[in-house]
Amino acid sequence: VARHLVAAHGVRHLVLASRRGAAAEGVAELVVELEKDGATVTVAACDAADRDALAATLAAVPAEHPLTAVIHTAGVVDDAVLTSLTPEQVERVLRPKADAAVNLDDLTADADLAAFVLYSSVGGVLGGAGQGNYAAANAFLDALAERRRARGLPAQSLAWGLWEEASGMTGHLGSGDRARADRSGVRALTSQEGLALFDAALATDEALLVPVGLDLTTLRARAAGEEVPGLFRGLVRATGRRTAGVVDASGAESLRRRLGAASGTERHRIVLDLVRQQAAAVLGLGETGRVEAERPFREAGFDSLTGVELRNRLAAATGIRLSPTSVFDHPTPAALTEHLLEHLAPGTDGAPGGGDRSEAEFRRALADVPMSALRDAGVLGLLRRLTGFEDETDTPETPEHDAASIAAMDIDALVDMALHKNEAGRDTETELA
Repeated sequence: VARHLVAAHGVRHLVLASRRGAAAEGVAELVVELEKDGATVTVAACDAADRDALAATLAAVPAEHPLTAVIHTAGVVDDAVLTSLTPEQVERVLRPKADAAVNLDDLTADADLAAFVLYSSVGGVLGGAGQGNYAAANAFLDALAERRRARGLPAQSLAWGLWEEASGMTGHLGSGDRARADRSGVRALTSQEGLALFDAALATDEALLVPVGLDLTTLRARAAGEEVPGLFRGLVRATGRRTAGVVDASGAESLRRRLGAASGTERHRIVLDLVRQQAAAVLGLGETGRVEAERPFREAGFDSLTGVELRNRLAAATGIRLSPTSVFDHPTPAALTEHLLEHLAPGTDGAPGGGDRSEAEFRRALADVPMSALRDAGVLGLLRRLTGFEDETDTPETPEHDAASIAAMDIDALVDMALHKNEAGRDTETELA
C-alpha cells in the first residue's frame, strides 16, 4: 500500500507507524525503495491503541506537510470457537483493530483529511468459523466508518477477502487452509487486483465496501449441496431452501442402515472411515490413509476453523448434533469415532441415539416397575390420571391392569407424563414432590 500511494497517487510524505517501528521485518528496505521514488518517509514505533503514544506521533507531523489521509491496516488473529474464547484472546484481537481505530478517529477529527480508510475483513460481513473475536473487531470498523460518514467526515471500511501475497496475518496458512478458502467460493486476490480495488473504492462515496474475489462456479456447486452466505444468494441459484448445518438426510439414513446391518467391529470401521474421509477432505489431503486413527487432530494440522468444518461435515453426514468443540473434546479420529458410535449405535429400528432401547423396550421396562415402587416415588397418581384411571384414591386397579396400560403408552404420552401440567393445574414437579 505504501508503494502504491507513492507510485500511483503521488504521495511524497509518509508516516509508517507500527508497534515495532523500524524493527519490523522489511521496513528498512521499504524505506530505501520509497525514498528512491522521491518520498520522504518517517518510521514511528507507535502502538496506535495507546492514545497518548498516537497523540505524540500525530503531533510530530510537520506543519508544512500536514496530515491529509489515514490508512489503518493493522490486524491480529487469535482463533478459537466462540465458547472457548478467553478475555485475553478478545483483547488481543480487538486492541489493534478497534481501539486503534477509535483513537485515530478521535485524534484526527479536526484534521482536514481527504481519506480515512480502515482495513476490515470479509469475516465481519460473512462471519467465519472459529473467528468470533476477529469478526467482531472488523464489524466494529465497518460501523465506525458509517458513524464517521454520518458526522460528515471521510471514512471507508474495506472488508477485504484473502490476498495471495502472504502477510503477517496469513503467512502461516498452509495448502489445506488455501484449499478450504477455495472451497468457500472466495478466491485470493493478487496484489495487482487488490490495489485496483483500493483505487476503485476511493472513487466511491460508500462507507463500507467488500472487495473480494469470487469463484462463481464454486459458489454454484456449493449452493447445490449446502448453505451459502446470504450475501451471495443473489449471485447463485440454489436448488432448494436450506438452513445452516443442514443434514444430508438420505446420506445419514443410508449410514444408519449400514450400521444396523453391521457387526460391532464393522460398525467401528465404517464410522472411523467416515471420520478419516471427512478429515482428509478438510485438510485438503488426497488420501484418507494420510489421516492416522491415533494421531491427534492438532498434530495433523487442525485448528479452530478446520475443527468446526469437520464437525459440520460429520453432523451433516450422520444427522447427529455435535458440539463445536467435538474435534478437540475427542482429540483423535479413533476417539471421535467412539463418541459418534455412542449416538449411532442402532436400536431395533436403526434410529440414531436409540442404543438398544427401542420404544417397545422402554414400555416393557416401565411396565415391569412394581406398583409399590411407583407409589413410593410419588408418580402413581399422575400415571393413573394420564392413562385414564382418574380415581385418585389409594386403591388402584390390579398391578397387572396398570402395567398393561403403561405398556400401551407411546413415547409422546410418556413425555407428556413428565412435562405437562395435569388437569388440576398442578405441574409435574409438584406431583413428583
